[in-house]
Amino acid sequence: NQDEEWYASLEAQRIGDNVLLYQHNNGGWRKNIDMAVSLSEAEKHDLREQKSDEVGTTIDNGATHTQLRYLAKVYNATKKEEYKKAFLRGVDYLLEAQYDNGGWPQFYPLKKGYYEHITYNDGAMIGVMKLLRDIALNKPQYSFVDNNQREKAKKAIDKGLKVILATQVKVDGKPAIWAAQHDKNDFSPAKARAYELASLSGKESVEIVEYLMEIQDPIEEVKTAVRNAVSWYEENKVMGEKVIWIEDADAPKGRDRILVKDPSGGPLWGRFNDIKTGRPIFVGRDGKIKFHLNEIERERRVNYNYIDNYAEDLLKEDYPEWERKNTSQK
Repeated sequence: NQDEEWYASLEAQRIGDNVLLYQHNNGGWRKNIDMAVSLSEAEKHDLREQKSDEVGTTIDNGATHTQLRYLAKVYNATKKEEYKKAFLRGVDYLLEAQYDNGGWPQFYPLKKGYYEHITYNDGAMIGVMKLLRDIALNKPQYSFVDNNQREKAKKAIDKGLKVILATQVKVDGKPAIWAAQHDKNDFSPAKARAYELASLSGKESVEIVEYLMEIQDPIEEVKTAVRNAVSWYEENKVMGEKVIWIEDADAPKGRDRILVKDPSGGPLWGRFNDIKTGRPIFVGRDGKIKFHLNEIERERRVNYNYIDNYAEDLLKEDYPEWERKNTSQK
């Protein structure tokens, strides 16, 4: 998010060189690494030695598509071929990782377990599709991508759109929103970690709807998907409650996060919501469903966001503007 001129600086290139070191031979990156930290020669040597170890390369937590966006900015500012080559190899990695049905797993090469699910969680698949869409649309920052790879990106997002539409969960026959992850074979909502049960995702679904609303000249299926999702959000918002932080001397960091009654509170939606009822659910590490944030262990309340105003901007601003635009085009 720096000014365009910054990406030509020595500091930007130093970080860019780090990003190159962290890239694995398959074109992907691992997650949760601060790639701006200065590296010793010994650390650089170790990273070069690890390049052939491709286990753990992922699109989770912003990995790979974020590094690619950075490399594109540094390449455009410096025209250094090593950044371009790394970018193109990374795009090839994303294209190869896509399932034939259009979805993306959390890890590629595939890692057994819930990691194989089609993953919307933490913006994984949508982050990839936004990048590929920018490439397919020949956005100026990606004009160095050749027509062959641009066409592949277009085909990938077309397939991705189909699986987005196919995975929208139906409740009593009516499309609602999406789960954080879906089974790669039958598209059903799928469980991840013990506290991430198969459910409707209030957070990830907003990102999906925003992606759909950015599509130029959307087909009717896209419009219907958006309107049904917005309808679900309207029908399932929680009012009269708010999340607050309180001081707690017994807590590891001296504070706790709780949900309290407040006449002016809301709208809120659960990160996880019961598929049948739309009611927010709160699940700790024991995997047991509770129906109030304050009923699960403090460690989870503090370190994981279970309920928030995820769709507030969508309902107040983004969707009405989109609806006006698409209604006027009829």
